[in-house]
Amino acid sequence: MPNPIKFFDLALSHGATISPFVWATKYAIAHKGLEMEVVPGGFTGIMERTGGKSERLPAIVDDGEWVLDSWLIAEHLDAKYPDRPTLIGDPSVKVLTQFIETWLWQTAISPWMTCYIKNYRDWSVPEDHAYVTESRERMFGRKIEDIVVGREDRLPQVPPKLELLRGILKEHKWLGGESPNYADYRALAVFLFCASVADTPPLTADDPLRDWIDRGFDLYGGLGRHPGLKPLFGLELREGDPEPFAKGPTMVSGLVSRNTGPQSTAAETARLKGQS
Repeated sequence: MPNPIKFFDLALSHGATISPFVWATKYAIAHKGLEMEVVPGGFTGIMERTGGKSERLPAIVDDGEWVLDSWLIAEHLDAKYPDRPTLIGDPSVKVLTQFIETWLWQTAISPWMTCYIKNYRDWSVPEDHAYVTESRERMFGRKIEDIVVGREDRLPQVPPKLELLRGILKEHKWLGGESPNYADYRALAVFLFCASVADTPPLTADDPLRDWIDRGFDLYGGLGRHPGLKPLFGLELREGDPEPFAKGPTMVSGLVSRNTGPQSTAAETARLKGQS
């Protein structure tokens, strides 16, 4: 059995990891069946904790070898432990995973950050408050207290935009197919980030994404079930809020149903022709 990997965490005061990149790395290590020696900490003091090796996380030490950056870590784990379950496999998986992640950052993390940024600051460890306040206010160009104004109107706008992910996961158990791969971990990390800062749920209780998220959080002995994480499901909609997800068939790859012959597409064709 390989030696435990030294893993540098980035957590809030309630102990749960906040960084999506760090979450993805935790899952990558667990996917390989490797043990972690966790070095706890927050945003400040990273240089001191890593002995000057890095000012950002994730970072790991594997048998004395430092590896920085979540993608480089995943590639390192695949290269060093080829006999263990593969994370990325074909290079195309990396490209497609980066596409999915970029879409999720724009669609979910960006608006959720404006809704939960005050918790992001307030729930960080005390020595991080000044750094988080100054850096995020500089990033957004506004006071943190002003950024969250109107979040009750913004939160209901996010779920309908996640329909692409729902459609894919309706047809497939995981983004990796029959079993999870690094694409699942990068996507799950977006929701784990949200769960670390959400004082009010961002998704409705009946959201179809719940199945994939719950299964993902349960992986590896409940890796995503840290007691510091907040509930993701339970958003209460108001009159006038958009429908959170499609209640009928979901379009995937341009078609609602797969073409296996005229009978399989007849109903959809009839709708397009106005015959039903």
